[in-house]
Amino acid sequence: MKKKFDTARVSLVSSAHFVHDLYTSFLAPLLPLIIEKLSLSLSQAGLLSTVMQIPALLNPFIGLFADNRGLARWLVILAPTMTAVPMSFMGLAPTYGVLLVLVFVAGISVALFHVPSPVLIARYAGDYKGRGMSFFMTGGELARTLGPVVAVGAVSVLGLANFHYVLVVALATSVLLYLTLEKADEQTAIKRRGSLKDAYREIRHVLDPLAGILTARAFMHGSMGVFLTVYVEQKTNSLWLGGAALALYEALGVAGVLSAGILSDRLGRQRVMFWALVTAPVAILLFVFSSGVFQVLMLLVTGFSVLSTTPVMLALIQETAIENPSAANGLFMMVSFAVRSLAVVVVGALGDAFGLDNMFIISAVTGFTAVPFLFKLKKNNPAPAGETI
Repeated sequence: MKKKFDTARVSLVSSAHFVHDLYTSFLAPLLPLIIEKLSLSLSQAGLLSTVMQIPALLNPFIGLFADNRGLARWLVILAPTMTAVPMSFMGLAPTYGVLLVLVFVAGISVALFHVPSPVLIARYAGDYKGRGMSFFMTGGELARTLGPVVAVGAVSVLGLANFHYVLVVALATSVLLYLTLEKADEQTAIKRRGSLKDAYREIRHVLDPLAGILTARAFMHGSMGVFLTVYVEQKTNSLWLGGAALALYEALGVAGVLSAGILSDRLGRQRVMFWALVTAPVAILLFVFSSGVFQVLMLLVTGFSVLSTTPVMLALIQETAIENPSAANGLFMMVSFAVRSLAVVVVGALGDAFGLDNMFIISAVTGFTAVPFLFKLKKNNPAPAGETI
């Protein structure tokens, strides 16, 4: 008998993802005001984002803690408020040192939310984990799209000194999560002694190939997500067109994230990933070598395909990690963070050395190397009967 899809709870956790990530997206739009207030250099301002991401290295340990203590539900409940507090009070930071502490604390809370929340999604999604992960990731993508608009609007109305009042939305979200999410963790009282070694052993036949796929995809993700605006501005001498291109790319990313997981429940995980991983580098190459309406079309296809594989990979991890779901997700997220951070640096260096056109070409060619890892994943984790790539 198929396990049902709990639409209400999946939608609630996905909405909480939207609210949570809305606050983390406030840093970039508020930076100009913070720079002016504290007289920061651009290097100091850039370090804030790096400091905020450092706690991602703790993801596996947070997952292990959540598994062993049965605290996934509590971490998801508390994290939106725990993130909102430091992000909402950035405008009141009296010194740069205090600001660094605030973004570091926010980074810890970000990890506390993102590691266990897919575990709850997988539980509530039943046999439709792909659909659940699509809902979940759509919440995060929408937050990154709308967050800057919300931040600018709020600071325009409240001012930087009163910006902290925006945290009331996060408080309300945490209360709603507490009242709605089932208390399965407390009832089962796991209190076990799992380890990261156990978690890795359980998912290594999936995680190892996914690490290769993540690395190849990171070059495409990094080149388009970070340098698309610069590329378009150089080609058109219009910063507005650069921003519009990035908005289109992100918007189609939302559509891709929402669609891929749902399709993977019906068509198979590997099949959906195969088409996304082949389409993305082809679309990037065509984007570089084309112009006009066709170039815009290829930009849309790139956004849809490059960003769409994450919910499918999350579903694969949760289907595999029966005994250590949070720790397994923590390992996956740590690998994703590490390769993405490294790829952005390498892609930037390629752009400096060979120009942005060649940087996109090299990133696209690198993207094709994901396909052999996908076949290795298929070999190690056989598809259901009747599924072929």
